[in-house]
Amino acid sequence: MAQDSCSHSRHHIHIPADRRKGVSNLSQYFSPASVANSPARALLLVGVVLLAYWFLSLTLGFTFSLLHVVFGRFFWVARVILFSMSCVYVLHKYEGEPENAVLPLCFVVAIYFMTGPMGFYWRSGPSGPSVEEKLEHLENQVRLLNIRLNKVLESLDRANGK
Repeated sequence: MAQDSCSHSRHHIHIPADRRKGVSNLSQYFSPASVANSPARALLLVGVVLLAYWFLSLTLGFTFSLLHVVFGRFFWVARVILFSMSCVYVLHKYEGEPENAVLPLCFVVAIYFMTGPMGFYWRSGPSGPSVEEKLEHLENQVRLLNIRLNKVLESLDRANGK
């Protein structure tokens, strides 16, 4: 078997040449060319992305619900301060390289909007009305709109009949 030597700093690691060809890292495994040629890899990539999104949303939900409990009504102040500090940090880190700051800033803005009024902790809680109460309120609104529509239609019929 042929032997090649790879040197990393002061250490010499001997890896057989045929074994190095079979080793692939994650970026090679999920490269666009390999994913396009293999539906199984594409499905695996979609699964990994969905799992990562689920874990991120779960982590953010618990973190921000904890912050919401700690700060109470003033949670929006903490949210704005965290957002502005994150933006300042990213802009300071990538000072002089604005094109490299775009992706981190997009990530910060996405997290800011994910933790907004549509977030997990805003929808849950005993203070808000239940789904049944919301549905009953909507039904009452539809009933009132129907009554008003009937009155308008009747007045139009009377005006056309004269």
